[in-house]
Amino acid sequence: METRNVERQANGLAVEAAGLVKVYGKERAVDGVDLAIPRGTVYGFLGPNGAGKTTTIRMLATLIQPDSGSATIFGHDLKTESAAIKSRISLTGQYASIDEDLTGIENLVLISRLMGYTTKEAKQRAAELLSAFGLEQAAKRQVKKYSGGMRRRIDIAASIVVTPDLLFLDEPTTGLDPRSRNQVWEIVRALVQAGTTVLLTTQNLEEADQLADRIAVINQGKIIAEGTSSELKASVGTGTLNVQLLDAADQAQAAAILEQKLSVPVHVSTDGVTLSAQAKDSSIVAEALGELGKEKIGISDFSLGRPSLDEVFLTLTGQSASDQPTEEENS
Repeated sequence: METRNVERQANGLAVEAAGLVKVYGKERAVDGVDLAIPRGTVYGFLGPNGAGKTTTIRMLATLIQPDSGSATIFGHDLKTESAAIKSRISLTGQYASIDEDLTGIENLVLISRLMGYTTKEAKQRAAELLSAFGLEQAAKRQVKKYSGGMRRRIDIAASIVVTPDLLFLDEPTTGLDPRSRNQVWEIVRALVQAGTTVLLTTQNLEEADQLADRIAVINQGKIIAEGTSSELKASVGTGTLNVQLLDAADQAQAAAILEQKLSVPVHVSTDGVTLSAQAKDSSIVAEALGELGKEKIGISDFSLGRPSLDEVFLTLTGQSASDQPTEEENS
């Protein structure tokens, strides 16, 4: 066992999983998930509600046992070395888990004491975290009086009283305003810079694009794509062609020409003059636009954009990131 652990430690992986499965009744919430997450990175776990993200996190965090498959966390076996794993990880769930009747500093001192700090050390650590998370002015305020952004920050602060080697963040910015969301992002970046590995589950496509070094797209319990943001975008083609016509009367003819040249469906917007289609080859796009010119179809504007992560997600899953019931409902 010791030899295998040394080998796993040497491969530079924080998380290595093969064939993880979790079944609830007749529902396979997680259906054969494989993972290889390098240390000191942010790994994004992207998928709609019910896709299996949270269930996978619960298994890796030793909260529930997989029905089959295997995994190691920093070389420690998930099934036989859970105590060693728990000493190196921390989990921040979708909802604040601190005591709302206590103040911010009382929560952090309490958790610090539970983690083995002396009273003096606990107060010092609490002060450090409150300062780092910009919560000094709210230190003596009850948490139930905090804003949503402040609650998320104090919750993450509580998760890193003892800085973990691996931090599971389960949809950390759900429901936050843009300013609070950006503050959480900066905290995540600082943690990774200090050496923590972060496994981030999210439905926020911008969040995955901003933070994740690599992204796994999970749907119906299976990982259906994996790579960097750029690699995933490249996998669905060059991007989207948008053409704005001068005259709505040319709409049908223009759409027919684009469909013939691009060999993909063309979407007509409600204004009647804007056409859009997925474009896989920029040279064919040039030919299509040239054909419109030959037919005397006037164009006021056109653009060819690289696909967004939103388009990648829709192409891979065929749905938005929030049109399924939650995993808790499925479970």
